[in-house]
Amino acid sequence: RIGVDAIIIQDMAILEMDLPPIRIFASTQTHNSTVEKVKFLENVGFERVILARELSLDDIKSIRQQTSIDLEFFVHGALCVCYSGQCYFSEAIAGRSANRGACAQPCRSSYDLIDASGKTLVKNKHLLSLKDLNLSNHLAELIDAGITSFKIEGRLKDINYVKNVASHYSSLLNKV
Repeated sequence: RIGVDAIIIQDMAILEMDLPPIRIFASTQTHNSTVEKVKFLENVGFERVILARELSLDDIKSIRQQTSIDLEFFVHGALCVCYSGQCYFSEAIAGRSANRGACAQPCRSSYDLIDASGKTLVKNKHLLSLKDLNLSNHLAELIDAGITSFKIEGRLKDINYVKNVASHYSSLLNKV
């Protein structure tokens, strides 16, 4: 009634609930990295699968060739040292589950590197922070591989960041 287009879920028990008629998308937290998993999700009624960030272009093409479900893929945002949908680092460090949408982003925190003898090798550096994902130069390839929706990570970002990044990708997609 409020105009929601779809819900993104991780917990398969939600499929057993008395849901209103609404589209259901499989969150990346459902560990969508194989053809078999995507086929399963398609067969149980999902309309879109958000694929794992770790997949290669060839992986995406293979999934597309064997399924007809909408495929969504991350194109911009934070990368993590943990595997999509299988992160327990945030929970262990901060008591906030990344697998339930509450990542504390410990990968972006600064740490000290101390060797076995207790000597500090590196102090207060972002040792686990990877560069952000930016696939803006690969949109045409992703479309050709079968991606139907692009995901821009906006968690913990301010509105200006989200608006500017979304606008940039929209402009690029219009050119494709």
